[in-house]
Amino acid sequence: MARKPAVAGMFYEADEQDLIRSIEKCFVSRFGPGKIPEVTDKRIGRLLGLVCPHAGYIYSGQAAAHAYFELAKDGLPDIAIILGPNHHGLGAVAAVGTQAEWITPLGSMQVDLEVAGQITRLAEFATSDDSAHVREHSVEVQLPFLQYISRGHKNIRIVPITLAYLNKPDALLLTQDLGNAIAQSIKGKSAVIIASSDLTHYESRDSARAKDTLAIDHVLNLDPEGLIETVYDRSITMCGVLPTAVMLHACKVLGATGARKLAYYSSGDITGEVDQVVGYGALSVEA
Repeated sequence: MARKPAVAGMFYEADEQDLIRSIEKCFVSRFGPGKIPEVTDKRIGRLLGLVCPHAGYIYSGQAAAHAYFELAKDGLPDIAIILGPNHHGLGAVAAVGTQAEWITPLGSMQVDLEVAGQITRLAEFATSDDSAHVREHSVEVQLPFLQYISRGHKNIRIVPITLAYLNKPDALLLTQDLGNAIAQSIKGKSAVIIASSDLTHYESRDSARAKDTLAIDHVLNLDPEGLIETVYDRSITMCGVLPTAVMLHACKVLGATGARKLAYYSSGDITGEVDQVVGYGALSVEA
């Protein structure tokens, strides 16, 4: 009942020590937060949600580091709900993983089966389904960062959920349905909701930045419906628009009052190739 890594050695290093060095480099490099995070001993709990990219660490890891730097500063939660897009089309529309643990080169993370089951019972769209997670990387790449900041402190339990691409009306329905179920399932618990998403894909750096600004503004305004409308109507290739919208809706139900942009850059800023880039952003949603 253990989910083994699908993209270790591709999106991130397969060796434990190499992976630790890679993560630390993400924190201290040019586009990262600039230093290794220090974990606050007692959780503050102001941080309700995060948007984190999920490309290879060499590309998007420095943006992701900003999100996990803020999570460490806020104090570690007991539970991380991780919502990612389903790139492969396998399995259910909203697939809640129920394997007992997920393994990475840094060890294993336990799935909170109680919360996972409650979400599945409460959300019409949600289904217990592990087949959608077999090849998918969008949830997996978040785990080593969570393990890195939590090592020596506590064992964070996870609830992995992948979401398939839907037409706009169904996307709007799922956002409310699943967002409400997540919020109800973790209300009163020590939890954070992580939306795994890259932004615009394979456009010029200037075009990507302009489109990504539109999407980011909706996140900053805590506007999940507007985010879906804009991404669909403006053909913004934000793969995790639905995970982000669900996260925003759940956080609003839980009392979110604002959001912050922590980082934004594109693959062109890493490689120097600016004609075909992917945008990466990190954002936080707070009470």
